[in-house]
Amino acid sequence: GMLTALSNRIGDVAFLLAIAWMLNYGSWNYIFYLEIMQNEFEMLLIGSLVMLAAMTKSAQIPFSSWLPAAMAAPTPVSALVHSSTLVTAGVYLLIRFNIILSTSWLGQLLLLLSGLTMFMAGLGANFEFDLKKIIALSTLSQLGLMMSILSMGFFKLAMFHLLTHALFKALLFMCAGAIIHN
Repeated sequence: GMLTALSNRIGDVAFLLAIAWMLNYGSWNYIFYLEIMQNEFEMLLIGSLVMLAAMTKSAQIPFSSWLPAAMAAPTPVSALVHSSTLVTAGVYLLIRFNIILSTSWLGQLLLLLSGLTMFMAGLGANFEFDLKKIIALSTLSQLGLMMSILSMGFFKLAMFHLLTHALFKALLFMCAGAIIHN
């Protein structure tokens, strides 16, 4: 629990800093002044803070250790963490800020880190015996896939994958809970 809380606090601080920096422009509607400030340092700073927040929320490398560790919680709690609330917040945040990813080098960095997350989670799931940790690592691999789709500029496909992943991961948790209970 402490690893989850501390990892997510880094993202919370980055998100609050991004909000405070956006207030320098008079509003949080960054879309209105994104076109005129695409290549400015301020938009790169806001984009990097938002990307750091999304990476901690969605457990991308180097913040990927908290998601399998959060599986020590009971199955209903871990199902909420996985399918509906916490890990989807980072992906949705980057879906909203997708223009920043496509106009700078942040998208290329995100592609590298999400590809590493996919590979690491898939490889780690092959050597795991606990069913809940296998589900956690499959979630981590799917989050890496969503982030890599986002970094390539297909934000509508990432949103579709986010919704279908939440549905099927909730069903998978109900099945895993029945297996563990029996």
